Amino acid sequence: MAVSLGRVGVWSLSYTWTGSDVAATAAELDALGYGALWLGASPSDLALPEQVLTATDRLAVATGIVNVWTTQPAALAAGYHRLDTAHPDRFLLGLGISHAQIVEGLGHAYTRPLAHLGQFLDGLDGADAPVPAQARVLAALRPRALELAARRARGAHPYLVIPEYTAAARTTLGHGPLLAPDQKVILDTDPAAAWRLARANLSYYLAMPNYVANFQASGFDADDVTGTGSDRLVDALYAWGTPAQVAQRVRAHLDAGADHVAVQVISADIDAVRRIGRPTVEAWRALAPELPL
Repeated sequence: MAVSLGRVGVWSLSYTWTGSDVAATAAELDALGYGALWLGASPSDLALPEQVLTATDRLAVATGIVNVWTTQPAALAAGYHRLDTAHPDRFLLGLGISHAQIVEGLGHAYTRPLAHLGQFLDGLDGADAPVPAQARVLAALRPRALELAARRARGAHPYLVIPEYTAAARTTLGHGPLLAPDQKVILDTDPAAAWRLARANLSYYLAMPNYVANFQASGFDADDVTGTGSDRLVDALYAWGTPAQVAQRVRAHLDAGADHVAVQVISADIDAVRRIGRPTVEAWRALAPELPL
């Protein structure tokens, strides 16, 4: 059986889940009715997904993503089967090629990234215990990557996209594969405060050519992606306002063809590098009644 993600999940950086409250936080997400927890920048040892699965009864867990430049297929396949054996049909292995700045900073040559991803999938297929295609999802933005996700995985997990992109991605993928975009949200009704927080977060991504190219392919021009980003770009990428207003953007992705939306709360308690909010149970509680869980 394929992992059931539900219609809406939560996206949260792995390294912000620390301390003794991991189990309690995960259990509350489960109780609130979210379908899945996506753990960003997931270590390849899969220790945190295992903790979350152990602490919950129903919640699916997906890696969003494991970087294919920093692990070996055989080891990752063994880790996948460890989790799937203990928690059947609740773990989805999200994989991706990351970005040149990150990969080269870790000492790897970022050459022919899609070909490298294809070779990594070959390794998962050829492992002693292969990882089924339906048990993995690929971080994909542009058409060639989406086509690879449709052919060799359950589908795609695009990050930092707008509903119009989701509609185009659905056309590229066709009607079978999973389409599970991320949507960043800010629970603040003050435009100045929301834009300030959004721009602090967006600055990290505007330095990455992959994202900038995708923004421009989605209809934004050079002025939109210059500096800290235009108001138009910020408002398109970040859903801000009341929980009900935020939920409208999530529904827009679903209406555009998404099967599942991973909601990422950007809060004032932000990570110093990526400017991404740490786990914020209060925000997840506020959103849950408004979302189509």
